[in-house]
Formats: sequence, C-alpha cells, structure tokens
Amino acid sequence: MGGEAEIKERLQPKSETTEKKQHNVKGKKLWQKVKYQLVEYHALPAYLRDNEYILGHYRSEWPIKQILLSIFTIHNETLNVWTHLIGFFLFLALTIYTATKVPSVVDLHSLQHRLPDVLRKTDLHKLHSDLMSRLPSSTPSTWHVMELLYNCLPERFSHGNSTDMCVLHSVREDLANMIAPLIFRPITRWPFYAFLGGAMFCLLASSTCHLLSCHSERVSYIMLRLDYAGIAALIATSFYPPVYYSFMCDPFFCNLYLGFITVLGIATVLVSLLPVFQSPEFRVVRASLFFGMGFSGAAPILHKLIIFWDQPEALHTTGYEVLMGLLYGLGALVYATRIPERWMPGKFDIAGHSHQLFHVLVVAGAFTHYRAGLVYLKWRDIEGC
Repeated sequence: MGGEAEIKERLQPKSETTEKKQHNVKGKKLWQKVKYQLVEYHALPAYLRDNEYILGHYRSEWPIKQILLSIFTIHNETLNVWTHLIGFFLFLALTIYTATKVPSVVDLHSLQHRLPDVLRKTDLHKLHSDLMSRLPSSTPSTWHVMELLYNCLPERFSHGNSTDMCVLHSVREDLANMIAPLIFRPITRWPFYAFLGGAMFCLLASSTCHLLSCHSERVSYIMLRLDYAGIAALIATSFYPPVYYSFMCDPFFCNLYLGFITVLGIATVLVSLLPVFQSPEFRVVRASLFFGMGFSGAAPILHKLIIFWDQPEALHTTGYEVLMGLLYGLGALVYATRIPERWMPGKFDIAGHSHQLFHVLVVAGAFTHYRAGLVYLKWRDIEGC
C-alpha cells in the first residue's frame, strides 16, 4: 500500500507539469495566431501609415519567415507585390527573346522596300567574296545565288523596270536570311538592354519593397529608398534607346542628352535618400519629381521629329513614346491623388486602390517603350548612319 501511494505522489506532479506544458504550448500558438493577424490602419506604427484611405488588412512588424509566406496570402499588399513581380518576369522573358531572336530575324517586307537603296551603299565585291566563302563552290546553288545577286545590281533598279520586284519574288526566305547579315550590320544593343535592365530592376525592387517593408522601421526605410532608386532607374534608362538611336550619327547631341538624363537620374536618387522625402506629406512632391524627370524627355523627342520628319519610323516611335508618357503620367496622377480609395475609404483595401493601378500603368508604359525600341533597332540596323 505504501508503495502505491508513493507512485501516485510521483505521478501527480508529472501530470500537472504535462498539463502546464500543454497549456503553455496552446497559449503560445494562440498568441502567435493573434500576433500575425492583419490589423487596421489606426493600429499601425507611424512609419507604416502611408494611406489613410486604406483602412484595414495591414501586416505589421512580422518576422521575415511570416512575411515571405504572406506572398501567397491575401492582404492589402498582395496585388502590389504580384503586379510588379509578374511584370519583372515578363521583361525577363522579353530580354531573353530579344537576345536570341531579334538580331537574327530578317523582315522581308522591309527588305523588299529597302534593298535597292541599301545595295547602292554596299560593297558588292566584298559581298560576293563573303557569300562565296559561306557556300561550297561546287554546288549548283552557288550559280543560282550569284545570278540573283547580279539581278540585284544597283544599275538594274529603276522606276520603270520590272526587275525590282521579280528578283525579290524569286528570293526564298532562307536565301534572304543568308544575305541579310552580310548587308545589314546590326548596331550596338547596349542602350536597349540598359532600358530592359532598368525596367527589371524597378519592377523587382518595387515588388520586394511592398513585400518586406512591414518587417521593421529600418527595413522599411531601406526598401523605400530601393523603390525610389528603381523608379529613377526606369525613367533614366527609358531615355537611352530613343536618344542613342535617334542621334547615333550626331555624337554631340547624343552625349548631351544621355549625360543630362543620367545626371538627373542620379540627382533624383540622392534627393530620395533624404528622410523627409518618405513622409506622406511629400507624396505630391515625389510624384512631381518623377513626373518632371520623365517630361524632360520631350526635348530629344521634338529634336528627333525635326531632324527625321520625313521618316515613318520617327513618327512610329514617337507615337509609342507619347502613349508611354500618357500611361506614366496617368499612373503618377492616380498615385498622387489616391483615387479611387479616397472616394470610398475601406472599399478598395484588397483590390483596386491607387497604388495597384499605378503599378499596372507602369508595366503597360514600359511594354509600350519596349515596342518602340524594336522599331528603333529595325530602323537603324537597315539605315545605319
């Protein structure tokens, strides 16, 4: 009997200890669940209060693990993260496509209209030797190729001669792709890739900022500076393709415009590092600064139109650039005025608020500029200086 009592006494504390541990575990899990709940605007620390018209669904001072997992959950930053993250992968795919496809593609429609003028500038003896070095001299196709090249001699082209079209009708696509690299020397691509790099940096920096800024005040400060730097980089590098390819034959104006926008972009980044630049009261100042930076591109565009007023490519690219400016300008306006959430506070917390619309307009504007860049590349590959 004494032994049984002893056992009961020993078991009793253990049972109580186990219950306490279980209670503590449940309490800890409950606290974590409560701690990582979304909160309302009035419960936020001061550094996270940016838009008083978005009333709820905020993450506040979460650990990194929970923040990274929140990319797959619903809160008021979900679409801000994904709109630019999807945009980043879109431009990554466009960069790979441009690097692998664009330099080797021959536009036969353009070739048909441009070939007579281009051949007048081409060293046909060099073209003959280059082409002969690429074809086996014993194959019958060599004679056919040389006959076609003979028919393309400049003196055979005239307004009243039917030879212009019959030669091009007889040239197959594979032959055109063989000859074109010998005639059309692709120009440098670095300004176009600079723009693509600036776009990807901006989109990825913005997505990262919206995901991580709720961690702590220090992280928020760093992420916002990164976001502003990304916007400045996108605007500055957007100037590189139109300026370089419009004025590549005029180094003075090319270097003048490129230098000006580069210095302006660096100055904008430095101004954005000031702590006061982050406060909500400076929202309009931020939008105006970036808008002014973009509007400075009007000078080289007007200059381009004056010089190349008779070139269809100049009008084509300007149309794209005007559309891009309208999209960026509308995005800046929506961002600064906080429309539509200011009209119905709390109704657009999850989807449809101004920052999400701003993101979509930025991606659309950048894609429009990409399309303009392709026109510049095709134009300058064929025309040269």
